[in-house]
Amino acid sequence: MTAELKLRLDHTIRNVPDFPKPGIMFKDITPIFLDAKLCDEIAENIINNFLHNHGKIDAVCAIESRGFFIGILIANKLNVPLFPVRKKGKLPAKTKEFTYDLEYGTATLEIHTDVVKPGWNVMIHDDILATGGTAMAAAELVKSEGGNVAGFTFIATLDFLNGRNKIAPYSNNIVTAIEFE
Repeated sequence: MTAELKLRLDHTIRNVPDFPKPGIMFKDITPIFLDAKLCDEIAENIINNFLHNHGKIDAVCAIESRGFFIGILIANKLNVPLFPVRKKGKLPAKTKEFTYDLEYGTATLEIHTDVVKPGWNVMIHDDILATGGTAMAAAELVKSEGGNVAGFTFIATLDFLNGRNKIAPYSNNIVTAIEFE
């Protein structure tokens, strides 16, 4: 990523103290979406850095819900399908689920059972990598449906929460626009 893009993101991402509970400094990416050019630059930078290390991508898996925003831009620019991984109960057709631990509880994600083609190289995209539980759950779901986890992309990583360690077994290809230490 360019130093200019990192600086713009650092000034755009909003810190929200004590959300969702006391002691948490929440990184709010929603101000990014007020700037269409910035969104486009994020998607282009993620694609360029990811493809430089990996190559062909067959599909993008976007994680609910903020992963959808940039994920669809990435998929459209790559001219590949996008499929969602969502919270339990949000997908209408037959699903497979995976339950995992969060830093403040547990959660269950689901995937439609007919969206991943066997052997597809799938880029998994989310807004922020924190503890890695959500990304790991998405990877497990992609693998369970016969896809290959080509790597992960994020707008930001919270490196002090060590999420990279949790998803390392699935891929060493992790691209992020900005890192918070």
